[in-house]
Amino acid sequence: MDNDFDEFLHVPARLAIVALLAPASWTDFGFVREAVDTSDSALSKQLSALAAQGYVDIQKQKGLGARRTLVRLTPQGRKAFRRHAAALERIAAAARAPEPSEPRS
Repeated sequence: MDNDFDEFLHVPARLAIVALLAPASWTDFGFVREAVDTSDSALSKQLSALAAQGYVDIQKQKGLGARRTLVRLTPQGRKAFRRHAAALERIAAAARAPEPSEPRS
């Protein structure tokens, strides 16, 4: 397996979250929930796991009676995602490589 392959990030829900966050800055929890088509509790669980690894920051804001949760990739999370994506690209390229030909007798 490729050394840059990150088994923690490869969990489909986590991979979808970091891929969504990669091109953005602070992103609203509700937007992430809708984009990855999951429940509040499932997203919260995945974000907590990503935060424990140091891959995301979570910020809670209060405003006019409503509470808002924002998330973003940390520099460590962005680097981990780039490395993992590059590993996936290398794995896919190897899978597309032509089959070695059989030796002729």
